[in-house]
Amino acid sequence: MLHFRIISIGALGAHPLWGEKVATREGHSTTTLIESGDRKIIVDPSLPPNILLPRMQSRTSVTPDQITDVFLTSKSPAQFRGITLFPKASWWMAAADRERLAAVSEEVERLSDVDESQAGDAQARGVIDFVKTSIEVGRRVKDAPDRLADGVDLFPLPGVTPGTAGLLLSIPSSTILVTGDAIVTEEHLGAGRITTPCEDMKHAQESFREAIEIADVFVLGRDNVVFNPMRGTFGRFMNAGTSE
Repeated sequence: MLHFRIISIGALGAHPLWGEKVATREGHSTTTLIESGDRKIIVDPSLPPNILLPRMQSRTSVTPDQITDVFLTSKSPAQFRGITLFPKASWWMAAADRERLAAVSEEVERLSDVDESQAGDAQARGVIDFVKTSIEVGRRVKDAPDRLADGVDLFPLPGVTPGTAGLLLSIPSSTILVTGDAIVTEEHLGAGRITTPCEDMKHAQESFREAIEIADVFVLGRDNVVFNPMRGTFGRFMNAGTSE
């Protein structure tokens, strides 16, 4: 049986459609748990491990050791700050972003010469942990297959990054799309806006429209679960694919 649950609702550091010009909160991605058969998949473990663990404990009985797979919707570091909480899992990402992340991680590893003994404060230690995590993800993450589990299919959404991809969940009553940053918030969905920075706006607009066409329900990249405003009586979609 296919089941999903939000572990942590994400947020934009600065929400432009709320009139915010500068960061007013710590930005992080929505983290989702998907269970299908014997597979337990965490999507975008964005919060640091020490914060993500209690969130998991409050939202599910599934422990980090039971997670079989971690899926990253893009190469953005915001997607994987807590990934080291799941060392036993397979780590997946769409091929286009995986290749870029691996190249960047190799360069970071080559250039980094960090003396951890000099990291005297929490901020310095945080930077070191971030660099180490990025290098580890670049080494370990693999190209995501077309199907991660029964009813859980890769859904390419290129644009914000070349390899941005979501997961399409098929259940008898509806089709659910975990969007990553292809659609970040309910306000962006309703206004047809693409988040920035965006590496390829044209492709991002096309991905936005494809998402609208296929899904009944969205798990948004920096927000909660929402209904597709093009379906039923949940609203009206306008101006698809414009930028912020």
